Amino acid sequence: MRLPGADQVSAVQRRTLRLLFGTQIISGIGVTIGSSVGALLAADMAGVGMSGLAQSSVVIGAALFAIPATAIVRRRGRRPSLATGYLVAAVGASLVVLAAARLSIPLLFAGFFLFGCATAANYQARYAAVDLAPANVRGRHLSLIVWATTLGAVAGPQFAAFAGSAVGRFGLPTLAGPFFFSALLFVLAAVALMLFMRPDPAVVARAAGMAAGELPHDRDVGMLAALRAVVAQGPATLGVTAMAAGHIVMVGVMAMTPVHIRSGGYDAAHTLRIVGVVLSFHIAGMYALSPVMGWLTDRLGRRPVILTGIALLLAACALSGTAGQNHTQLAAGLMLLGLGWSATMVAGSTLLSESVSVELRPSAQGLSDLVMGLAGASAGALSGVVVHARGYPTLSLFAALATVPLILLVSVSWLRERPA
Repeated sequence: MRLPGADQVSAVQRRTLRLLFGTQIISGIGVTIGSSVGALLAADMAGVGMSGLAQSSVVIGAALFAIPATAIVRRRGRRPSLATGYLVAAVGASLVVLAAARLSIPLLFAGFFLFGCATAANYQARYAAVDLAPANVRGRHLSLIVWATTLGAVAGPQFAAFAGSAVGRFGLPTLAGPFFFSALLFVLAAVALMLFMRPDPAVVARAAGMAAGELPHDRDVGMLAALRAVVAQGPATLGVTAMAAGHIVMVGVMAMTPVHIRSGGYDAAHTLRIVGVVLSFHIAGMYALSPVMGWLTDRLGRRPVILTGIALLLAACALSGTAGQNHTQLAAGLMLLGLGWSATMVAGSTLLSESVSVELRPSAQGLSDLVMGLAGASAGALSGVVVHARGYPTLSLFAALATVPLILLVSVSWLRERPA
């Protein structure tokens, strides 16, 4: 392919950011409009005891899709990888609707598993934002795409009631309605990417590296090679660890917060109102200030922001674990939890992306999302066991202890680079 000049690369980057920002809003609505009722639909069909598996299926699907998504990026670029994720998620959402109509529990969880591919594509989109980004603004460009998710996350649940009533007239279960609209939104996002993400930022970046003689054509660039590279390079290891640790703490505490609130003995309606407010603060913490985290990442450096994220996560665990049924304190704790996650996600993603070579970057990024997803799924599964055995305060303590390896890794990394 003919390589664009510096001005053209800048124009491609601006166009890519605008497109990703728009598709993140569309897909964000698609994810949250379905996720807002997924557990309720599973409870209706499979019982309350099985309802937690709905979110677990989505998380595992998102984690495992990182493997084929990475392979597609290496061979074809970002455009087909992201579009495939959304199209597979659209199939998953359609399966959920079909499962609700036929009362098929296996089909329902298969649909949830494929639905998770949209979350995986949303995570991958943040990396597409830095393929061509200048080094001094990588954090800001990446965080802008993370922030776009805020609009979808906030708007999505508001359409759930309309979506349910819209399909009810056709004889479909009300709780299946949101997934029907999720499928439409995912298809829209995929079509927009296939039509307008031209040229592909990953293809341009790879071609530029080859033209400069930086990329050998016969080198192993799979996930095993990326794993070796990440382990061998301290900054890359730190980036992956920061994202995984932030995800463990965030998912572990957040997953059991509604259960903790319900233990206060409130009726179902009052419980849902409290959960809605507390989780709204949490989502705001996760996404609303991500541009600030991106600016700080570029201005102060990657490691200081990761340390800030650790401090926020520890403060969140302390507030949440001692809140009891003080819902104001609990909301503050969950908001800090989201802010800590945002800091580790933005700074960790930026650090990883710039610490590996261009040809290994897609594999390393896919590896990080796989590790992060599996870590979050494990934390979510274990959190219920801990709360059942020892209670919510003990869960918060264990979540805080999960940051210790990250603290040690940041310290060692900083000491190694200090003489330089």
